[in-house]
Amino acid sequence: MLVKPDFARYKTAAEAIQKRVSIQPEVAIILGSSLGGIADLMEHRTEIDYSDVPGFLLSTNPSHAGNFVFGHLGRRPAVIMSGRFHFYEGYSYTELAVPVRVLSLLGVKTLIVTNAAGGVNLNYRVGDIMVISDHIKLEGASPMTGPNLEEFGSRFFDVSTLYTPRLRQLAFEVASTLAPPLKLHEGVYYYCPGPQFETPAEIRAIRVLGGDAVGMSTVTETLTAGHAGMEVLGFSLITNMAAGVFDQPLSDEEVGVVARASADKLGALIEGVLLRM
Repeated sequence: MLVKPDFARYKTAAEAIQKRVSIQPEVAIILGSSLGGIADLMEHRTEIDYSDVPGFLLSTNPSHAGNFVFGHLGRRPAVIMSGRFHFYEGYSYTELAVPVRVLSLLGVKTLIVTNAAGGVNLNYRVGDIMVISDHIKLEGASPMTGPNLEEFGSRFFDVSTLYTPRLRQLAFEVASTLAPPLKLHEGVYYYCPGPQFETPAEIRAIRVLGGDAVGMSTVTETLTAGHAGMEVLGFSLITNMAAGVFDQPLSDEEVGVVARASADKLGALIEGVLLRM
């Protein structure tokens, strides 16, 4: 059954949040699996549990904290979503538009998305960071399915530069100034709905189609942001090589270990980008 988009729901959630925080965030950062440590960089913090926001979604993934963190990062008023939502949790694609639409009503103009991803490109290594240049989504509905809400954007919208080129370039510039300099890749993120990891045959097909990293998130958020006119910057942390690259099983534990170990360098990169935006 189609869950129709509900502007009143988004507005009620945004107003409930505004009553509890004193800043209007310019930037929102959505954290991927086990990357919650990045939220520790936020100054002058105010935390709000998702469960305390009427009409909001609830995270069921144990590696996602499930709360907003408002404050300042890179001297900018910002909000971090420590915990995101996925189709495999049982949410419809229309429901997956809720978080970013609420962020839009809070005044957010720039969305930074992060994820833990499997490396498809054989030149990648575990622990590498990929700047998302584009994505491939060949299955599942759009989060914009259903009646269009003109309050956010037009029915048909262009996504040819969904991942904002100037922000991608800025990420590379900032990475070169870190100590030590951080090497980044730039590539295409391939969306799969999960929750199972992909088969080796699927990974071979994804590689042929042009995917460099694969994961189960991010795309619904960036599409919703694009519809609302936000700028978008995306990072994939390569937490494992995808199925079939090595002769070993994939596990969520492996993803968590690498993500937690790499959160500091990704956090420093994001903070540097915000300082120079």
